[in-house]
Amino acid sequence: MLRKRVIPTLLIRGNKLIKGVKFKNHSYVGDPINIVKIFNEKYVDELLIFDIDFSILKQDLNYKLLKEISGECNMPLTYGGGINNVDQVRKLFAIGIEKISINSSAIQNYKLIKSLSSTFGSQSVMVTVDLKKNIFGNYYVFDWRKNKLLKKLNYQDHIKFCVENGAGEVLINIVDNEGTLKGLNLNELNFLKGDYKLPIIVSGGINSTENINNLLKSDLVDAVGVGANFIFHGPHKGVVISYYRTS
Repeated sequence: MLRKRVIPTLLIRGNKLIKGVKFKNHSYVGDPINIVKIFNEKYVDELLIFDIDFSILKQDLNYKLLKEISGECNMPLTYGGGINNVDQVRKLFAIGIEKISINSSAIQNYKLIKSLSSTFGSQSVMVTVDLKKNIFGNYYVFDWRKNKLLKKLNYQDHIKFCVENGAGEVLINIVDNEGTLKGLNLNELNFLKGDYKLPIIVSGGINSTENINNLLKSDLVDAVGVGANFIFHGPHKGVVISYYRTS
């Protein structure tokens, strides 16, 4: 049984660390290398980085920056953004990335999950699923690049297909909460009562140590991804990097 984890989740664009609210209005936070150095000092469980440029640009990944980040990183590092083939992942692992996360590519091609897991092992492959509610309060998979709910794709079927094709863990991101610091309630996660038989990470609006503890006490959750709560401090959202370790 894996120990419950608390995972700082960072967004980069170009060579900059950014943060937004509900996948919009991203603002500059700082230099990603400096932030990684601070997290090193705080002995974080692991680190998750998404490059949102390469999720939409049709060009290869920023291996130079990722090599610099992994060279500074003293904890397991997961990268997501623009991954759509085995060769990219091979290059990422060669520069020190330990796990990769795919999102849009998984929606478009479940066989990619199978190819990656069979080549590198399922423990190296995370699938991220962005969920957003419609006006009636029903969850759908969300395509943030097109700002669109994928109403023809049942989100529970999507998670099931990802698992069946070899995902080693699944990150569920609640889009309506992302960056809001309003907290993530367990009631929002009742759909996870299905036994997926793999680690489930949840993310979106985490706002306190109490919120983290309540989530990790649940049998539904194996890890919590935290962004804004570890980056901002106070009513004016000053940038102060913090962390909370599980016991």
